[in-house]
Amino acid sequence: MAGTLTRPRNGKLIAGVCAALASGFGLPKWLVRLGFIIFGLVGIGELVYIILWIVLPKSDR
Repeated sequence: MAGTLTRPRNGKLIAGVCAALASGFGLPKWLVRLGFIIFGLVGIGELVYIILWIVLPKSDR
């Protein structure tokens, strides 16, 4: 992981959390989104997503 995680302005669906995690860890966006869907069915995904939405800053570009 290089640098800090920031939410992109382009390539996002809702808030850019999955896009930020995917670019930060070098994973495809669809895989990270699928992970949040699976964890959302368990009940923790929504909470983690909202926390990351608040904590991760937007990128400058």
